[in-house]
Amino acid sequence: MSILEISQLSKRYRRFRHSPTIAVDTLDLNIEEPGQVIGFLGPNGSGKTTTIRCMLGLIKPSSGSVTLLGSAMPQGASQALEKVGALVENPKFFEEFTGRRNLRLLGRIQGIRRKEIDEILNQVGLADAADIKVKKYSLGMKQRLGVAATLLKDPELLVLDEPANGLDPAGIVEMRRLLRNLGDSGKTVFVSSHQLGEIEQVCDEVVIIDHGKVVTSGSVNAIVNSSGSSTLVVTVEKVTDARKVLEEHGFTVSSRTNNQLEIKPAPEDPARITQILADANIYLTGLRSEEGNLEEVFLGLTEGRSGDML
Repeated sequence: MSILEISQLSKRYRRFRHSPTIAVDTLDLNIEEPGQVIGFLGPNGSGKTTTIRCMLGLIKPSSGSVTLLGSAMPQGASQALEKVGALVENPKFFEEFTGRRNLRLLGRIQGIRRKEIDEILNQVGLADAADIKVKKYSLGMKQRLGVAATLLKDPELLVLDEPANGLDPAGIVEMRRLLRNLGDSGKTVFVSSHQLGEIEQVCDEVVIIDHGKVVTSGSVNAIVNSSGSSTLVVTVEKVTDARKVLEEHGFTVSSRTNNQLEIKPAPEDPARITQILADANIYLTGLRSEEGNLEEVFLGLTEGRSGDML
């Protein structure tokens, strides 16, 4: 059974006296293998939030289909959501109650035993703060308590929308560790985020969408390595002459400071650069490769676009 199947999903919002706004446009997405951390990326207005709402049955798509853990959505929401933990907004708790008491109140509704709640508090790194009032929690601690609340029913799938939003560096590191540990424990974690560096470090797979469509998906390494985003940095005394020679041989070259040129994408055989310049009596004083990253790929695919969130 697939974790998530989205086929030709579209969502249009009608506007009075205006053309409809298309938030999601014939989007296809399939997640089959459990126990992965999957990053869901896109600029503001790309359709991420609308897609998540359709996934969870919070809104009905205009067309297309969503199957979540074997149940068609939104019709099968009551069955599917028994196995899903979701955090799509900032978590709300009783500020005057401790973290433990907040979870016990939630757990009582679902018949969760106290021992299980203590285990969850330990899992999210809040065991030592369990008896502190929530009003004294940092934002990162509140976010982890929100994740703890989603874990009460031992879900197969976690859907987290911007869980590291607003966190300080220490809170971001804590959230990164938590997400990775959850994936390693066998749970599927579907996380929407603007923290591209964190996504690159923690996720097994990424899905990038723009204008309501998937523009690429796959493992982080495969996407970065196939993007041609690596750069070869050449250090040379005769910068102007070297750039002219390299451009005559078809390379895309730009200037840096300190007598450096960058060639992007990097050629498969860097030794060829050395030979071309040597034939022109230009000799290198430095040559190194800089690998690309997910942020460069993302900006290249989405053209650095931003807009209103949908």
